[in-house]
Amino acid sequence: MLAGCRRALPAALSRALQGRAAGPGRRAVSTSWSPVGAAFDAKQQQQPRSSAASRETGLFGVPELSCPEGFQEAQDKALQESEQLVQKACSAPPGPETVMIFDQLSDSLCRVADLADFVKIAHPDFAFREAAEEACRNIGTMVEKLNTDVELCQSLRRLLADEVVMNSLDPETRRVAELFMFDFEISGIHLDEEKVREAAYKIFLHPNAEQLSRLEELLASRNSLAQLVGYDTFAHRALQGTMAKNPETVREFLEKLSDQLSKRTQKDFEIMTKMKMKLNPQNSKLMPWDHPYYSGLLRAERYNIDPGLYCPFFSLGACMEGLNSLFSQLLGISLYAEQTQRGEVWSEDVRKLAVVHETEGMLGYIYCDFFQRPDKPHQDCHFTVRGGRLKENGEYQLPVVVLMLSLPHSARGAPTLLSPGMMENLFHEMGHAMHSMLGRTRYQHVTGTRCATDFAEVPSILMEYFANDYRVVNQFARHYKTGQPLPKNMVSRLCESKKVCAAADMQLQVFYAALDQIYHGKHPLKKSTTEILKETQEKVYGLPYVPNTAWQLRFSHLVGYGAKYYSYLMSRAVASMVWKQCFAQDPFDRAMGERYRREMLAHGGGKEPILMVQGMLQKSPSVEDLVDALVSDLDQDFETFIMDS
Repeated sequence: MLAGCRRALPAALSRALQGRAAGPGRRAVSTSWSPVGAAFDAKQQQQPRSSAASRETGLFGVPELSCPEGFQEAQDKALQESEQLVQKACSAPPGPETVMIFDQLSDSLCRVADLADFVKIAHPDFAFREAAEEACRNIGTMVEKLNTDVELCQSLRRLLADEVVMNSLDPETRRVAELFMFDFEISGIHLDEEKVREAAYKIFLHPNAEQLSRLEELLASRNSLAQLVGYDTFAHRALQGTMAKNPETVREFLEKLSDQLSKRTQKDFEIMTKMKMKLNPQNSKLMPWDHPYYSGLLRAERYNIDPGLYCPFFSLGACMEGLNSLFSQLLGISLYAEQTQRGEVWSEDVRKLAVVHETEGMLGYIYCDFFQRPDKPHQDCHFTVRGGRLKENGEYQLPVVVLMLSLPHSARGAPTLLSPGMMENLFHEMGHAMHSMLGRTRYQHVTGTRCATDFAEVPSILMEYFANDYRVVNQFARHYKTGQPLPKNMVSRLCESKKVCAAADMQLQVFYAALDQIYHGKHPLKKSTTEILKETQEKVYGLPYVPNTAWQLRFSHLVGYGAKYYSYLMSRAVASMVWKQCFAQDPFDRAMGERYRREMLAHGGGKEPILMVQGMLQKSPSVEDLVDALVSDLDQDFETFIMDS
């Protein structure tokens, strides 16, 4: 999954507080660099205290953050800078400088808020977490104030109203200006009543999980406020700027995909039912909770995949070397482990990677927080600490990101060994990191993964295809004791096992996405949310609703991803098309790697997502193309499984 997306912060600056970035600055090779694989299989060595810089540096090298109290200093500095930039924006004549000032304002707040957003959940010291939480609240208050600052909004409105100036702007600058205004408007800046604007902020852009307990009220409020700011439904507002563009396209995509999956899903359910009859003849009716259980049993029965047989071939160091080799061949990029300074990282297990291009030099930094520890969230995420942008002096602000995994510590005498699923997750998260490192936007507001939700997961899902290709895996999967390569048939069986009941798994995702669209569609809803759940589950999914349950109250994505849950399916469809058309023949094709960077990764959110896809595929995919891509991933192995059953 993609983390660090600051949906809790509102409107005009909220997009910038969501993504990641990179930049082309040059730097001489550091003498503290070491091979990436060895760094992850060895214990971290920190700089000794006896050096000239015996005083600790701060977190991520930020001087103020050598102690929890430093968050107050960093926050005050950002708030003071933001006030000066607001005055500058309001007095500047309409022109490209207006957009640059807005981006500076956004960056000033992001550099504290994004860092604090990570620290508040991941730092092992409670005092640091508490100070970071307070900084998040205070920056959030400032952002809310800015999004209701009519004078600030008017300075941007003057620019957009000046046709001569707008026509002189380059496409990226024009798009960023429009995005800032779009974010102002969806926050209700133009509404007369201050209380209505405040409600818009809380419902639209600062939702929380507690609102699920009053789901119908939340949905009704979202819809009412969407209509107040000029949209037919909340879904129409949420899908502005996405690949899908509107709920009508999403509905068509889900309906056509469901039609194509129907027979395949039914066959999956029949196979599960037969197994249940064997094991439990007294109660053979298939229920929703049976799906994950019996699909798992079927995989085990047919393929007998024992993760323990694979783990010795996937040491963490070997996997990192595999990624390094892939990026080098595909993109001309190398990863180097860099020595951290005392106080720079929050745990001795954290590794710092320098990302270096063969001709462009330093691109940015990735902090790898990969290992389990008490109180650390058990989730795989990608966080921005600093976004990339072109600075006023002509230099590029290099991006800094964190990748967080939950890997076990190494056993005595062995390196950390990954299961196949852990290895795939590592590749997925590194896809997000490369999106951040290779973003080359002028503005941090739209750099890296600060882009449409249904596009942001494409680079990470695409990396899963590389992780499942034997030609890629064979470059690094070696038994940590014997050096023996992972046999090809083991990779094949692993890939084939993932297809067992895959149609039913995908149908379940279609159901979730369809439910999300209905809830955020036309209001008032014709029935209660529970009645809609029952009706949609039986129509779209196929397994019966369980009376007196209300699963939708645990569907937390309804809050954060409102009307955009379909994004996972659409991103996978695009990634599948890119893989098959551009990389399936040769996963190390440098020309395709360069096209991928140029057409998709470089633009962040500074270009229409569908135009980026079109540039990569050399055509604009239709809904039918997207559906066919997902279904074709199922068919070959699915047919083999059915014939042999």
